[in-house]
Amino acid sequence: MNRIAVDLHFLPTLEFFAAIAEAEEVLLFPKDFYPRQSYFNRTRIRLANKVETLSVPIQGRRPKLPIDQIKIDFTQNWQAVHLRGIQSGYGKAPFFEYYFPYFQDIYQEGAENLWEFNFKLLTICLKLLRWPARLAAFEGIEIPADVQNIRGQIVPSEPYSVRNYYHPVSYTQLFGLDFEPNLGILDLLFCAGPESDRILRDSIKKH
Repeated sequence: MNRIAVDLHFLPTLEFFAAIAEAEEVLLFPKDFYPRQSYFNRTRIRLANKVETLSVPIQGRRPKLPIDQIKIDFTQNWQAVHLRGIQSGYGKAPFFEYYFPYFQDIYQEGAENLWEFNFKLLTICLKLLRWPARLAAFEGIEIPADVQNIRGQIVPSEPYSVRNYYHPVSYTQLFGLDFEPNLGILDLLFCAGPESDRILRDSIKKH
């Protein structure tokens, strides 16, 4: 069985999906510490004039806290801000009306912690891609030797080009003449729909 260990990102980048595209089981780690400046609570979407980062606000900035204990800050109206931004950016995309309700429902469920929210979003992304990969929470000490471990590698502080997972394959985006690679998965799903699977598999970087 092809298994891979990854970080549970928020609406992950195309690089993330290219990295897990051939996995039959995806191992996730609820007891890993939450790192600052990561993709755990941020994703990127394309608006008319710019690329926008959507961030999920969290309670406090305490170090050394496991990801499944990170509480979402609901004192801010971030859900409405996110949903408005997504609608503004992709309301006219070919597959928006088909896919948006799935994400809207998860936003409106109001998951209390970041782990639960991200897990539900990743689950629906895999469903829409029609990928059969199984998600499994791993709380053991030693990762089995047959598991490819890429935790801590896909980070916003370095360009995707320095890693061996993703090679951009262009598709029709809504705004601008220049293709913007490696946005969050929403951009691809809303713009390419059922073609997203093929595009991601073509995006796997050949070693």
